[in-house]
Amino acid sequence: MERNILHTLRALDTSDGAGVRLKRALGYNPMVRLDPFLMLDAFSSENPDDYIAGFPAHPHRGFETVTYLIEGHMRHRDHLGNEGDLKQGGVQWMTAGRGIIHEEMPQQENGLLRGFQLWINLPAAEKMKPAGYRDVADSDMPRLDLTSGGQVKAIAGEVTLGNAVLSAPVKGGSTDPLYLDIVLRPGEALTVPTPRGYNAFIYLFEGQLRIGDDSVQTDHLATLGDGDSVTVQAGDAGARLLLLAGKPIGEPIAQYGPFVMNTQDEINQALSDYRDGTLTAEPSQL
Repeated sequence: MERNILHTLRALDTSDGAGVRLKRALGYNPMVRLDPFLMLDAFSSENPDDYIAGFPAHPHRGFETVTYLIEGHMRHRDHLGNEGDLKQGGVQWMTAGRGIIHEEMPQQENGLLRGFQLWINLPAAEKMKPAGYRDVADSDMPRLDLTSGGQVKAIAGEVTLGNAVLSAPVKGGSTDPLYLDIVLRPGEALTVPTPRGYNAFIYLFEGQLRIGDDSVQTDHLATLGDGDSVTVQAGDAGARLLLLAGKPIGEPIAQYGPFVMNTQDEINQALSDYRDGTLTAEPSQL
């Protein structure tokens, strides 16, 4: 069964961190989420005033962050001692779990900085697990060149396209996310299998796109109905999009800024732990 568009949302201009200008496509209010995906931000600018201040040290608890850099250079550093050097095409996958304090700072004073940050929820049973972090270089992510000149890059998950199996370095877990970067040439179409019962969306950041009888414009997100696959077709100028799917968690969400838990009491505890300096402490240290 083919997936079709349920809703189309325009990404909204906003800022975060120390004033980084971005477009928020998912998560700009509690009603604009798609379980298990909490937020999707897109940033793209050649003006250093839009990004140079970066994202200084700040906390997280209860979910995962995925930073995908298409152009530019950014450094990650956290309280665990991890230091990541995120360059063109690379991904940083961070599990906040019980708590992490990190910073993401641009390592360039001019030029294009372009990419995305995705927040993926964790189930209640995993929200207080130890924090984790990994870097995935561009060269470690598999690609498939399409016959009409386009390309599919697997950032997370596994997908079979024709006779090719793209298996990304990050896959599985409770939400089993599929995360693809797809480039289509003018008029090119592609059918991508998606697990039935998983929530899915596409975010178009270049060109125009058709899904069934509906069209999607640049800087718009389209949530998809259920099905085994989705067929995307580029317009006359081609298209570049992210396609994501994930297993829904189906639990209540309580959020206060960088803390995402299940109840308000747990949010209050996270705030208290952060004030007391115990947000990142392991249970044996308390």
